Amino acid sequence: MTGHRILVVDDEVRVLASLRRGLELSDFEVVTAGDGAEALAMVRSTSPDAMVLDVNMPALDGEGVVTALRAMGNDIPICVLSARSAVTDRIACLERGADDYLTKPFDLGELVARLRALLRRRVTTERPDAQVRIGQVQIDLAGHRVLAAGTPVDLTKREFEVLAMLADNPGIVLGREQILSTVWGYDFATDTNVVDVFVSYLRRKLEAPGAPRVVHTVRGVGFVLREQP
Repeated sequence: MTGHRILVVDDEVRVLASLRRGLELSDFEVVTAGDGAEALAMVRSTSPDAMVLDVNMPALDGEGVVTALRAMGNDIPICVLSARSAVTDRIACLERGADDYLTKPFDLGELVARLRALLRRRVTTERPDAQVRIGQVQIDLAGHRVLAAGTPVDLTKREFEVLAMLADNPGIVLGREQILSTVWGYDFATDTNVVDVFVSYLRRKLEAPGAPRVVHTVRGVGFVLREQP
């Protein structure tokens, strides 16, 4: 896991310098950008393998960068950075298609571990030509298509990966650690609640008001895809 190019985006010069130094010592090649517009330009000119993106920037912020990249069909792995008080900004970036987040201040070692996990997960695997139906939700695993009560559902790449893992194991309760390991590639302990966040997104998109719940929480264990509680 060496030689990967990481684009670091932050409007604070000292933060950029610190992250560059730390990531280079971890055997990454690092390019930097000081704002959102420059970040989009650097994606086009340097083709980075992953991005570390600050949320709070003037003009084009982190949310805008994520939105623009996903609209262009660019699926570069993105780890967003946010101050602890900027919860809504962080969640908004995940909803737009970011893959992970860290709150400031953070440990460089965990950032490095998460980047390596995201890079491992970028290697895609073919899924069987299978259709899974749970209640009113129909999932085309091979075609990456989802219908809820016959209506197409627009999911981000990461949302679909979480749903697909649950659909691969219908009726089986999967722990947060299992999902983090399979979907995010984490092979280390972390206290992130990113799985819960993405499950909440799936529920919002799959379960219209009054529709039966299909993604259930088993308290103290994890999550399961099934018709009954």
